[in-house]
Amino acid sequence: MGIFEELQARGLIAQVTDNDEIRNLVNSGCAKFYIGFDPTADSLHVGHFMALCLMKRLQMAGNQPIVVIGGGTGHVGDPSGRTDMRSMMTKEIIDHNCECFKKQMEKFIEFGEGKAIMVNNADWLLKLNYIELLREVGACFSVNNMLRAECYKQRMEKGLSFLEFNYMIMQAYDFYYLHQNYGCNMQFGGDDQWSNMLAGTELIRKKTGDDSFAMTITLLMNSEGKKMGKTAKGAVWLDPDKTSPFEFYQYWRNVDDADVMKCIKLLTFIPIEQIDEMNRWEDIRINEKKEILAYELTKMIHGDDEAQKAQASARALFGGSGDSADMPSIKLEESDFADNKISILDLLIKCNFSSSRGEAKRLIQQGGISVNNNPVSDTQTIYSKSDFADGLKVKKGKKHFCKVTL
Repeated sequence: MGIFEELQARGLIAQVTDNDEIRNLVNSGCAKFYIGFDPTADSLHVGHFMALCLMKRLQMAGNQPIVVIGGGTGHVGDPSGRTDMRSMMTKEIIDHNCECFKKQMEKFIEFGEGKAIMVNNADWLLKLNYIELLREVGACFSVNNMLRAECYKQRMEKGLSFLEFNYMIMQAYDFYYLHQNYGCNMQFGGDDQWSNMLAGTELIRKKTGDDSFAMTITLLMNSEGKKMGKTAKGAVWLDPDKTSPFEFYQYWRNVDDADVMKCIKLLTFIPIEQIDEMNRWEDIRINEKKEILAYELTKMIHGDDEAQKAQASARALFGGSGDSADMPSIKLEESDFADNKISILDLLIKCNFSSSRGEAKRLIQQGGISVNNNPVSDTQTIYSKSDFADGLKVKKGKKHFCKVTL
């Protein structure tokens, strides 16, 4: 099985522009492909995870990745999959986020001479002359065709800014620039990017006059990853300071039963033959599958040691074995107490389980809080300093834990 066939077997390929050409390029290790990442936050999240895994798979098969950090397109904002306009970011925030992305990717993708390349599209997009761009690039686009694109149609009722309308042109220009300057012959992206990606392919064809050469081929990866990583508190981040290794492990340990094998196929590097065998396991082994998924992904992002610690802590909480020392924890300071006491409401806020005392009250009234495995029903509950001598385990719902010490 070639790498292209493996991607198909794992469910990663949704659409392609030329199946035979793409298969030959990818399987022969001749693809020089790019995936773009707009710096909308200061950390990558689980929604980016599939793209990183895909990039790593292709690199391991001898193909060369080009990582495009969207320092330029980040000034515009991608309207795809959105019902309103993104918040405008300052150049300083965009630059900071780009640096954060770079540091995280360097732990996952192998960069260097003859290996992966990392570029920032701010280096060419921010230097473009507006009139020149209109004449050289804008003339290649049909407004009628652009308005038929799904990424724009869903925004027309609520309003689409001219700023966002330019995003397709910017992304298309990225592919053209990378083709001209880096020999890029392929692009990957989520299925919500299909219109933008086709625009890049068409721009290369029109500018080069070549309708057949493989460099104009566009691939599309399934954007299942963009549906992942959402919790009540927001995205599941790859930065351990934003989502701890334990929380990251627990997210995957608690995915829906119906999604476990899909996630294992899409995101882990477990051989496809072994995955097929796991598919034949009896239903009573579902928790074993979840542990495998959680461990493999935590190991990839945070390393083997952190994955082992997270697994041990999870087993301590749910199975009565292992060591809970590595679960998320906080330390209270003297200033957190009033007369050597702290209320359950303030404690929930300190644990980041609620953002206000009102929200904390509702959590308690709904039966969603326990301390040391004892349900808390009284919103007036008070704890003294002595209660924290051995630490208190605060639990919100079924998935969120925090060990509180002095």
